[in-house]
Amino acid sequence: MMRRVIRFLAMLAALCSTSAALAQGGPDPLDAATRALGTEVYASSCAACHDNPGTHAPSAMALGGLSPERVLRVLESGRMQAQAAALSDEERAAVAQVIANRPLGLAAQTPPLFRCEGEAAQFDRGSPPPFAGWGLDAGNAHAIPSEVAGMTAADAERLTLRWAFAFPETVETRSQPTIAGGAIYVGGGDGTLYALDLETGCTRWTYQAASSVRSGVVVSPWDAEDTDARPLVFFGDSLGYAYALDAVTGAEVWARRVEGHGFALLTGTPALHGDTLFVPVSSGEEGSAAIPTYECCTFRGSLLALDAMTGETRWQTFMVGEPHVNGANELGVPTLGPSGVAIWSAPLVDAEREMVYVATGDNYTQPATHLSDAIVALDITTGAIRWATQVTPGDAWNVACWPNPAGTVGENCPEDAGPDADFGAAPVMARGADGREYLLAGQKSGVAYAFDPDTGELLWETRVGRGGVLGGVHFGIAAAGGRLYVPINDGPTDPEADHPRSPGVYALDVATGEPVWSAPSPDICAGRMFCEPGYTAAITATPDMVVAGAADGHVRILSAETGEVLWDFDTAREFTSVNGATGNGGSMSGGAAPIVYDGNLIVSSGYAFLGKMPGNMLLVFGTE
Repeated sequence: MMRRVIRFLAMLAALCSTSAALAQGGPDPLDAATRALGTEVYASSCAACHDNPGTHAPSAMALGGLSPERVLRVLESGRMQAQAAALSDEERAAVAQVIANRPLGLAAQTPPLFRCEGEAAQFDRGSPPPFAGWGLDAGNAHAIPSEVAGMTAADAERLTLRWAFAFPETVETRSQPTIAGGAIYVGGGDGTLYALDLETGCTRWTYQAASSVRSGVVVSPWDAEDTDARPLVFFGDSLGYAYALDAVTGAEVWARRVEGHGFALLTGTPALHGDTLFVPVSSGEEGSAAIPTYECCTFRGSLLALDAMTGETRWQTFMVGEPHVNGANELGVPTLGPSGVAIWSAPLVDAEREMVYVATGDNYTQPATHLSDAIVALDITTGAIRWATQVTPGDAWNVACWPNPAGTVGENCPEDAGPDADFGAAPVMARGADGREYLLAGQKSGVAYAFDPDTGELLWETRVGRGGVLGGVHFGIAAAGGRLYVPINDGPTDPEADHPRSPGVYALDVATGEPVWSAPSPDICAGRMFCEPGYTAAITATPDMVVAGAADGHVRILSAETGEVLWDFDTAREFTSVNGATGNGGSMSGGAAPIVYDGNLIVSSGYAFLGKMPGNMLLVFGTE
């Protein structure tokens, strides 16, 4: 029944697209045979994920902004090659054209990149990375000192747009940029890694990865006096490949797939400590479970320690045991477990305690295991688990549990399904006003936690949001000055609970978990498609500012003292890129937090997943 309903809706959507074209006075851009075949393929192979708001897959409408050539590349050699493996060449070509609603061979010519010349093209060895990695400081706290930020709350009202860069052929900007050598290093959804001049936005060099760059970017540190330094750039993609490039030239040093599972991907940014690169592994298999004939599930989340210079594995610790067949769904398709427990945020390295901490997601299938929805501490040298604290036991969930149009769940939804209460935000180490160090975490349940970093003992927990599949804390918390800043999404489709829906940003006392202030999200969407209030992206703090990008497309600077909005800019509009191309901003989500450096505010805008507004912009604001 579910497959028939999905197929009908997909075919109806395609027919509506064709009807709209005809109503505007133009013919269907595709011939009848291509339209029919592509519509059928989409209905049978794509709709279960892309028409399901509970998945991480972009909607068909968002994908319509891509060229058919780009869609076809993704099906043939990119993120969707496993899902499209059973399709013929003709079927892949047809569905790519239906998704883009135009034929192959007519893609618009993209303006060439604005290439750097002269001084702008030079790597500045006198400017080593100002940040420790994805978490910006040693505690993963996304905290930036005022002297590094180069601006204070008093400067916020003077921010104006300096330049914009439109990522070609993409509908999302989930790769958090980093800064080194006078350049911004950032990944694009088409798999390109860019080194952009910070001052002008011109392109110094590019590198083509195997698939879209999901993770943030890390550059190895060096001494500013070292004129021979050859730092490396590290990142991961949506096929599970990790990369090391020469930061000066963009030349590949090594590239390897760190996990062989067909749905493995690297969402969390690797953490660099000395000569070791810690790589967290996530997957897209949770979404594939929506397909009733898929044998769900076999992915196992893990953390790897790689030699940073060679990419060789030093150790790999799995968060769940080997899966085995333990039953069948209603169609007779085998079910497997245990599975899941992905790590989709950056690890936190604690050099003093010689531990590395990770936050884990849920199990995809039964049996539910003890390391899901947990904070886990591993030995930095061996990968042995020192301690683990699980806060939500029994959480086995996958996208088949999202109610379909008939109001029922899919065949692969596990019995006694849990609440889907992943930890998507990285763990944070911060010091409270009492002088004690606390290990902090935020969960999709809408709850913030503090743990003893030595033992894992739960010290306090505070409910901040209602939580839910699309609610609570998604991609990142921040801490500075004895306060924990918690962004809450709380989507409209999340179930009612004792706590009201509470999208916004909230400040808690690090030592006690007590509320300090609240800044609820204004609902300014006014019917705009894919627009919702709430904060799902990672955020950043300075001593007197909290900088947060919202799902409604607005980036806001809040007072760290009161939560008052000091500056507000709507990024969900058209921009002209430095190379003359046009692009659009959209929702802000994923691990790409705003970055404040030397009087610049760097913002990534656009996120075509979970029913949000697509976009493809990197925006650089300045106080001058």
